[in-house]
Amino acid sequence: MAAPTLAISKLTKQFANTLQPAVREVSLELYDGDILTLLGPSGCGKTTLLRLIAGFEDPDGGAIAINGQTVSGEGQNIPPEQRGVGMVFQDYALFPHLTVAENIAFGLQNGGKLTATTKERIGQVLHLVGLEGLGRRYPYQLSGGQQQRVALARALAPRPALVLLDEPLSNLDVQVRSHLRQELRHILKAAGTSAVFVTHDQEEALAISDWVGVMQGGQLEQLDRPETVYYEPRSRFVAEFVTQGNLIPARREGDFWVTELGAFSLDGPWERPDADLMIRQEQIQLLPDPEGLGVVSDRQFLGREQSYQVQLPSGTALKIRTITHHPLAIGTRVALKIDPFGLRRFPPPTDK
Repeated sequence: MAAPTLAISKLTKQFANTLQPAVREVSLELYDGDILTLLGPSGCGKTTLLRLIAGFEDPDGGAIAINGQTVSGEGQNIPPEQRGVGMVFQDYALFPHLTVAENIAFGLQNGGKLTATTKERIGQVLHLVGLEGLGRRYPYQLSGGQQQRVALARALAPRPALVLLDEPLSNLDVQVRSHLRQELRHILKAAGTSAVFVTHDQEEALAISDWVGVMQGGQLEQLDRPETVYYEPRSRFVAEFVTQGNLIPARREGDFWVTELGAFSLDGPWERPDADLMIRQEQIQLLPDPEGLGVVSDRQFLGREQSYQVQLPSGTALKIRTITHHPLAIGTRVALKIDPFGLRRFPPPTDK
């Protein structure tokens, strides 16, 4: 089997005057042409990990290899410009006094000179990112989405083994962002380039990635395919952050787990008599019922979906997303029907 494009082993980084490492013994492998997204809240370590891969930060322990060559650790510390890595920043980082073509040429490390070979490569990457004919324009003459495509073209122009993208879509408006993330995946796949993408947006991570690495407190909580992360979260944190599901107290009675919403049968071992049951927002169907268990306490119209908050007698507030042509008014009493697919158990939050 070919060596991974990126191999990280027990990578650790701690900044001065901090109690906990920003990155703590992270290990992962990424293979040719795959897209990995590092997902997590602010301060979880994802951007620090990206900077360690790029060479902008030096690790305190562990090793990084790119295409089988150790670039950090084991006595090696290859500078960023020699790692064969392209970088796309949140703020585009284009030179305003250079044209689109000159910006891309600068990425080819020839001082921006437009030689015949350089012009040919510029034409190739402009075609790849859908900006043919715009090589003579300046960044201020482009939209935000077009500027980000130029930044991506500049990163891809030298044919790097790996492209690193640090929240590249966060400065764009919602509509452009949604469109460009699929374009971004298409461009990277067409280029055949492996990529590590950093975001705090769950939907973005699930949509663009071949692999999702969820980070908390400098550690990888879970590294899996997007569907696995969503349907089979390995920890309470992943369940809450990625699925934004409901966690309902449950107690075991024989073969069933009894909750305020009913009793459910779950396979697999569980050593203790209690748990919190994760129910995703889309697993709950609302049915108007004067004798129903819950009361609609809030509703938001999201276009294709309705987002509800339903209050239970215990005081628990459920989050529910559903597609319906007949929205339920606030104050409506409802019965709740649960789809049992993919219910997950987690220890109560008081457990360490």
